[in-house]
Amino acid sequence: MEERVTRCRKCPRLVEWRERVARQKRAAHAGEDYWGRPVPGFGDRAARVYVLGLAPAAHGGNRTGRVFTGDRSGDWLFASLHRTGFANQATSRHRDDGLRLEGAWIAAAVRCAPPANRPLPVERDNCLPYAARELELMEEVRVIVALGAFAWDAALRLEPERVRPRPRFGHGAEAELPSGRVLVGTYHPSQQNTFTGKLTEAMMDAVFARARELAYSSERPDG
Repeated sequence: MEERVTRCRKCPRLVEWRERVARQKRAAHAGEDYWGRPVPGFGDRAARVYVLGLAPAAHGGNRTGRVFTGDRSGDWLFASLHRTGFANQATSRHRDDGLRLEGAWIAAAVRCAPPANRPLPVERDNCLPYAARELELMEEVRVIVALGAFAWDAALRLEPERVRPRPRFGHGAEAELPSGRVLVGTYHPSQQNTFTGKLTEAMMDAVFARARELAYSSERPDG
């Protein structure tokens, strides 16, 4: 699965952008070898919580090769996952830094860094089958945590049948899905949200605490 993701070249605009960023680099990382390819999901293959983001950051996951690794959004996310018992450490700087997830898997709806962090609908649709396949393989997943409205919409599109009425995104919003899973929303841990106080540590911790409660205390529909 990981090999299929990292070889993908379905979206010419994203291929050109991710590779250009990897060549030009940011001055702070000029001496590093950028990943410059699609970024696969990672974590605990027996996860009950599936965390879905938007896309890798140009100088984060596109540089390090691991989603949310090496950028400010990831710093915020992994700190929360550590405080709520899903990660063994609070920071993540590179792929081999010892980070382990327990009970959680993290992926992006779009696996390549997009220009201006804004994927096109066709790029989202080209990429979603990878997330769908991950969910097929990880049968223990009971909760999907969507980081932001884009991921919320993507998660609804992953369902085998349309969700009606369509649940609205909001921080702390919950929706029971036809698959039997529960979708939980949180504001994305972008600097735009964390620097302004729209998203606080307590708010994000509450979402992951709720995800843990849903994942480990509720019975499966077929149980």
